[in-house]
Amino acid sequence: MADATSSSASSAASPTFDEVFCGLLPRLYRRAVMLAGSRQSAEDVVHEAYLRLAARPQRFLAHPEPYAYAFTAVLSVARDAYRKDRRQVLVDGMDGVEDAGAGGGAGPGAAGGGWDGGVERRQAEIEAVRLLGKLSHRQAGIVILVDLDGYTIDQAAKIMKVHRGTAARHRARALDRLRAYLVESEHGQAGR
Repeated sequence: MADATSSSASSAASPTFDEVFCGLLPRLYRRAVMLAGSRQSAEDVVHEAYLRLAARPQRFLAHPEPYAYAFTAVLSVARDAYRKDRRQVLVDGMDGVEDAGAGGGAGPGAAGGGWDGGVERRQAEIEAVRLLGKLSHRQAGIVILVDLDGYTIDQAAKIMKVHRGTAARHRARALDRLRAYLVESEHGQAGR
Protein backbone atom coordinates (compact mmCIF):
# COMPACT_ATOMS: atom_id res chain seq x y z
CA MET A 1 0.00 0.00 0.00
CA ALA A 2 2.90 2.36 0.73
CA ASP A 3 4.26 1.81 -2.81
CA ALA A 4 0.94 2.85 -4.39
CA THR A 5 0.79 5.99 -2.25
CA SER A 6 4.37 7.01 -3.06
CA SER A 7 3.92 6.41 -6.79
CA SER A 8 0.73 8.49 -6.90
CA ALA A 9 2.43 11.26 -4.93
CA SER A 10 5.37 11.32 -7.33
CA SER A 11 3.06 11.43 -10.36
CA ALA A 12 1.22 14.37 -8.80
CA ALA A 13 4.52 16.19 -8.33
CA SER A 14 5.71 15.71 -11.90
CA PRO A 15 3.16 15.41 -14.70
CA THR A 16 3.44 12.55 -17.16
CA PHE A 17 4.18 12.94 -20.86
CA ASP A 18 0.53 12.33 -21.77
CA GLU A 19 -0.75 14.89 -19.24
CA VAL A 20 1.52 17.61 -20.54
CA PHE A 21 0.91 16.79 -24.21
CA CYS A 22 -2.86 16.57 -23.74
CA GLY A 23 -2.82 19.97 -22.08
CA LEU A 24 -1.25 21.37 -25.26
CA LEU A 25 -3.56 19.58 -27.70
CA PRO A 26 -6.14 22.34 -28.34
CA ARG A 27 -3.41 24.87 -29.14
CA LEU A 28 -1.43 22.39 -31.23
CA TYR A 29 -4.52 21.42 -33.23
CA ARG A 30 -5.31 25.08 -34.00
CA ARG A 31 -1.77 25.69 -35.20
CA ALA A 32 -1.60 22.41 -37.11
CA VAL A 33 -4.75 23.34 -39.05
CA MET A 34 -3.02 26.55 -40.08
CA LEU A 35 0.00 24.61 -41.28
CA ALA A 36 -1.72 21.58 -42.81
CA GLY A 37 -4.74 23.31 -44.29
CA SER A 38 -7.48 20.96 -43.13
CA ARG A 39 -8.73 19.50 -39.89
CA GLN A 40 -8.10 15.92 -40.95
CA SER A 41 -4.54 16.67 -42.06
CA ALA A 42 -3.96 18.58 -38.81
CA GLU A 43 -5.10 15.59 -36.77
CA ASP A 44 -2.67 13.40 -38.69
CA VAL A 45 0.13 15.92 -38.16
CA VAL A 46 -0.47 16.20 -34.42
CA HIS A 47 -0.74 12.43 -34.07
CA GLU A 48 2.55 11.91 -35.90
CA ALA A 49 4.19 14.61 -33.76
CA TYR A 50 2.88 12.84 -30.65
CA LEU A 51 4.46 9.59 -31.80
CA ARG A 52 7.78 11.30 -32.47
CA LEU A 53 7.80 13.01 -29.09
CA ALA A 54 6.60 9.90 -27.24
CA ALA A 55 9.68 8.05 -28.48
CA ARG A 56 11.77 10.29 -26.18
CA PRO A 57 9.38 11.64 -23.54
CA GLN A 58 12.17 12.73 -21.19
CA ARG A 59 13.39 15.33 -23.74
CA PHE A 60 9.90 16.77 -24.04
CA LEU A 61 9.32 16.87 -20.29
CA ALA A 62 12.76 18.34 -19.58
CA HIS A 63 12.34 21.15 -22.11
CA PRO A 64 11.77 24.55 -20.45
CA GLU A 65 8.88 25.29 -22.83
CA PRO A 66 7.02 22.12 -23.85
CA TYR A 67 4.69 23.97 -26.26
CA ALA A 68 7.63 25.30 -28.25
CA TYR A 69 9.18 21.83 -28.38
CA ALA A 70 5.87 20.28 -29.49
CA PHE A 71 5.24 23.06 -32.05
CA THR A 72 8.65 22.38 -33.59
CA ALA A 73 7.70 18.71 -33.97
CA VAL A 74 4.32 19.66 -35.49
CA LEU A 75 6.03 22.02 -37.93
CA SER A 76 8.53 19.33 -38.92
CA VAL A 77 5.77 16.76 -39.51
CA ALA A 78 3.70 19.27 -41.51
CA ARG A 79 6.74 20.11 -43.65
CA ASP A 80 7.41 16.41 -44.27
CA ALA A 81 3.76 15.84 -45.21
CA TYR A 82 3.83 18.82 -47.56
CA ARG A 83 6.95 17.53 -49.28
CA LYS A 84 5.37 14.10 -49.65
CA ASP A 85 2.11 15.55 -50.99
CA ARG A 86 3.99 17.81 -53.40
CA ARG A 87 5.23 14.71 -55.19
CA GLN A 88 1.65 13.62 -55.82
CA VAL A 89 -0.20 14.36 -59.06
CA LEU A 90 -1.88 17.77 -58.88
CA VAL A 91 -5.60 18.22 -59.45
CA ASP A 92 -7.61 21.36 -60.19
CA GLY A 93 -8.24 23.74 -57.29
CA MET A 94 -11.56 23.87 -55.51
CA ASP A 95 -12.77 27.14 -57.05
CA GLY A 96 -16.43 26.45 -56.30
CA VAL A 97 -15.71 25.90 -52.62
CA GLU A 98 -13.48 28.98 -52.33
CA ASP A 99 -16.02 31.18 -54.11
CA ALA A 100 -18.85 29.98 -51.88
CA GLY A 101 -16.89 30.77 -48.72
CA ALA A 102 -15.55 34.13 -49.84
CA GLY A 103 -18.63 36.32 -49.92
CA GLY A 104 -21.55 34.22 -48.78
CA GLY A 105 -21.55 35.27 -45.11
CA ALA A 106 -24.42 37.75 -45.31
CA GLY A 107 -27.37 35.82 -44.07
CA PRO A 108 -30.63 37.04 -42.56
CA GLY A 109 -29.30 38.45 -39.22
CA ALA A 110 -25.80 39.30 -40.39
CA ALA A 111 -26.74 42.76 -41.71
CA GLY A 112 -27.87 43.89 -38.27
CA GLY A 113 -24.44 43.18 -36.74
CA GLY A 114 -25.86 40.41 -34.55
CA TRP A 115 -24.34 37.07 -33.78
CA ASP A 116 -24.10 34.93 -36.89
CA GLY A 117 -23.49 31.59 -35.16
CA GLY A 118 -19.74 31.85 -35.57
CA VAL A 119 -19.85 31.82 -39.37
CA GLU A 120 -17.83 35.03 -39.76
CA ARG A 121 -15.14 33.80 -37.38
CA ARG A 122 -14.98 30.44 -39.15
CA GLN A 123 -14.66 32.18 -42.52
CA ALA A 124 -11.82 34.29 -41.11
CA GLU A 125 -10.08 31.12 -39.88
CA ILE A 126 -10.49 29.48 -43.28
CA GLU A 127 -9.08 32.57 -44.97
CA ALA A 128 -6.11 32.60 -42.55
CA VAL A 129 -5.43 28.93 -43.31
CA ARG A 130 -5.69 29.62 -47.04
CA LEU A 131 -3.26 32.54 -46.82
CA LEU A 132 -0.79 30.66 -44.60
CA GLY A 133 -0.91 27.83 -47.12
CA LYS A 134 0.62 30.17 -49.70
CA LEU A 135 3.72 30.59 -47.53
CA SER A 136 6.62 28.22 -47.01
CA HIS A 137 6.45 26.18 -43.83
CA ARG A 138 9.21 28.23 -42.22
CA GLN A 139 7.47 31.48 -43.07
CA ALA A 140 4.14 30.17 -41.80
CA GLY A 141 5.80 28.84 -38.64
CA ILE A 142 7.42 32.19 -37.85
CA VAL A 143 4.17 34.09 -38.51
CA ILE A 144 2.25 31.71 -36.25
CA LEU A 145 4.79 31.92 -33.46
CA VAL A 146 5.27 35.70 -33.56
CA ASP A 147 1.95 37.09 -34.73
CA LEU A 148 -0.49 34.53 -33.34
CA ASP A 149 1.28 33.00 -30.34
CA GLY A 150 2.97 36.22 -29.20
CA TYR A 151 6.59 35.07 -29.12
CA THR A 152 9.35 37.56 -29.85
CA ILE A 153 11.51 37.17 -32.94
CA ASP A 154 14.36 35.95 -30.72
CA GLN A 155 12.17 33.32 -29.06
CA ALA A 156 10.71 32.21 -32.39
CA ALA A 157 14.20 31.93 -33.88
CA LYS A 158 15.30 29.76 -30.97
CA ILE A 159 12.20 27.55 -31.32
CA MET A 160 12.70 27.20 -35.07
CA LYS A 161 16.46 26.67 -34.58
CA VAL A 162 17.45 29.46 -36.95
CA HIS A 163 19.40 32.68 -36.51
CA ARG A 164 17.44 35.73 -35.38
CA GLY A 165 18.12 37.49 -38.70
CA THR A 166 16.84 34.49 -40.64
CA ALA A 167 13.65 34.44 -38.59
CA ALA A 168 13.15 38.17 -39.08
CA ARG A 169 13.76 37.84 -42.82
CA HIS A 170 11.31 34.91 -43.11
CA ARG A 171 8.68 36.90 -41.22
CA ALA A 172 9.21 40.05 -43.28
CA ARG A 173 8.96 38.10 -46.54
CA ALA A 174 5.89 36.25 -45.28
CA LEU A 175 4.13 39.47 -44.30
CA ASP A 176 5.03 41.03 -47.66
CA ARG A 177 3.59 38.01 -49.48
CA LEU A 178 0.44 38.10 -47.37
CA ARG A 179 -0.02 41.82 -48.06
CA ALA A 180 0.46 41.22 -51.78
CA TYR A 181 -2.14 38.42 -51.75
CA LEU A 182 -4.61 40.63 -49.91
CA VAL A 183 -4.10 43.53 -52.33
CA GLU A 184 -4.41 41.14 -55.25
CA SER A 185 -7.65 39.66 -53.89
CA GLU A 186 -9.10 43.14 -53.24
CA HIS A 187 -8.36 44.15 -56.83
CA GLY A 188 -9.89 40.91 -58.06
CA GLN A 189 -13.08 41.48 -56.07
CA ALA A 190 -13.29 45.14 -57.13
CA GLY A 191 -13.15 44.11 -60.79
CA ARG A 192 -16.18 41.81 -60.52
